[in-house]
Amino acid sequence: MRIIHNPLLDAYPERIINIHPALLPAFPGLNAQKQAFEYGVKVAGCTVHFVTEGVDTGPIIVQRAVKVAEDDNAETLADRILAEEHKAYPEAIGLLATGKATIEGRHVIIERG
Repeated sequence: MRIIHNPLLDAYPERIINIHPALLPAFPGLNAQKQAFEYGVKVAGCTVHFVTEGVDTGPIIVQRAVKVAEDDNAETLADRILAEEHKAYPEAIGLLATGKATIEGRHVIIERG
């Protein structure tokens, strides 16, 4: 749980990725699941994104949504989001490793098929 700065970002431009337990740009930073639950969202989730100098502000590669159940609490929601993180991160790595994801400005274009 560290914020990465230059010169590391300059050395590896568009090569460092992060997974965040919220549907960015909502709820950046720490305790995102708790923030989402306390806000009363009906859908939460996770985001894999490129790391930039801002906190959780890089171009989005993959997102996965999780419905918030009526009987959820911050911990049960976090557990279900974590299950989706375990799918989203390998998916994003696969897209990048095979060249099927490219950055155009703030958009990550995914080649399907």
